[in-house]
Amino acid sequence: MITEEDFYKVMCAMVPLYFAMLVAYGSVKWCKIFSPEQCSGINRFVAVFAVPVLSFHFISQNNPYQMDTKFILADTLSKVLVLVVLSIWAAFFGGGLDWLITLFSVATLPNTLVMGIPLLIAMYGDFTQSLMVQVVVLQYTLLLFLFEYRAATLLIKTQFPGSTAAAISRIELDNDVISLDGRDPLRTESDTDGYGRIRVRIRRSTSSAPDSALSSSIGLTPRPSNLSNAEIFSVNTPAPLHDYNMNAYSYYTQQGHANEIVLCNYGTMSPRLSGYASSDAYSLQPTPRASNFNELDLSNATGTPFWARSPVAGNLFRQPSPPVPEARIVWEESPGKCQNGGAKDITEKEISFRDSSKMGAQEEMQAGSSRQEMPDALVMLKLILTVVGRKLSRNPNTYSSILGLLWSLISFKWNVGMPSLVKNSIKIISDAGLGMAMFSLGLFMALQPRIIACGTKRAGMGMGIRFICGPIVMSAASLLVGLKGVRLRAAIVQAALPQGIVPFVFAREYGLHPDILSTGVIFGMLVSLPVTLMYYIFLGL
Repeated sequence: MITEEDFYKVMCAMVPLYFAMLVAYGSVKWCKIFSPEQCSGINRFVAVFAVPVLSFHFISQNNPYQMDTKFILADTLSKVLVLVVLSIWAAFFGGGLDWLITLFSVATLPNTLVMGIPLLIAMYGDFTQSLMVQVVVLQYTLLLFLFEYRAATLLIKTQFPGSTAAAISRIELDNDVISLDGRDPLRTESDTDGYGRIRVRIRRSTSSAPDSALSSSIGLTPRPSNLSNAEIFSVNTPAPLHDYNMNAYSYYTQQGHANEIVLCNYGTMSPRLSGYASSDAYSLQPTPRASNFNELDLSNATGTPFWARSPVAGNLFRQPSPPVPEARIVWEESPGKCQNGGAKDITEKEISFRDSSKMGAQEEMQAGSSRQEMPDALVMLKLILTVVGRKLSRNPNTYSSILGLLWSLISFKWNVGMPSLVKNSIKIISDAGLGMAMFSLGLFMALQPRIIACGTKRAGMGMGIRFICGPIVMSAASLLVGLKGVRLRAAIVQAALPQGIVPFVFAREYGLHPDILSTGVIFGMLVSLPVTLMYYIFLGL
């Protein structure tokens, strides 16, 4: 039975977290104390120092020789059950890989590190810290694998449609290719041997970037950022430069007008999905990139990969550029004029901004008119493992987790204590890590144009999956492995925690339903307090 003292203890753990988040939200939304650039600096500190040191602190204190195998098995089984059900739905009922990844993220990946540990310690005791640490260390690796698999299949379908892909025997990556998420323009080069086997090389490309002089003329010149990728992400960051919406553009020299360039509007381009969060408190890719603030992203607005294919192996695929230093820019809204403008020498660049998760039914039918084959499973597996390994190698949390695990193995094996000098140095930053992580979430919330970015229908669906289906599946998995008592209650409550932010970061980077995951993070944080308290009270009856 839950007593008033128990309830007050839980509130003492929860309210300070929400207080830090509310202070950050109000400082940006109402008081305008921090600009987006200043928020980026705060977020950078959280990403590079606070959260990695906090992770090291938790993991190094966990005894790896006394793992709760039933709890870990229950958590793993719940994820496997969800993945199997979604895979059957995707394969036989037309759900598709995109929705499989999104629903898997929403159902199984809560905010365990920041919200779960302090909450469950207050509810059920200090032993729950060890349980949370055991399930959080590698839980996002599978999600990253799924996203890279999706990106790899899109690459194959784009560059090698139909049965051509089945002949691919090897796929190589240049050393500077970190991911297939599409944030860096990529291109493929291929050659065929005497047996008809195709060898593919994936390289970073500058061919899809607009000519620098042309970019300067229309105000789209990318500017370097010393903030790397630390900015807090906004799903709908407005583009301040022009009111023109482009889905693809082309330019050419008209007959009789050698210095006139026509830019044609082919459709609608959403504003840049500003890369604010790519190295936020939970980012897995703090690699420096071009500035993210209020610019049109001509590489990819949704994160869906764009590849340029070089038809000849080894041939650098680079578009010729028209003379533009004294050019007069003419915006043309009619595609017909662009296509039939009497041009002698047409130089065309086209950049796709389409998110495959929003592909229309007619387009899907056209795409599926010829059967798409894929390379051998081992070829795909090697490709995906390579990019996953490279991406994880650039995550500060990877190193902090490995170091924490190594120290715990040594410490609990030979009963070695951490020197006070090192222990206190780590403690001073780790103590700030929890509060700064919540403060960072508050900044993130304040910079969003809407709390419910995906619409009320999808938001309701996401909240139902997060707070109802997730705990139900966890309850079933826990009972199947024989988890009982306080550990069973802890497992159910942790499954009802709000949405983790890492799935949102991935969703934004790979261009897959970022609005749904953003709503899950923001709205989920707001409703999680009454929901988790309700589960706590109900399970204590």
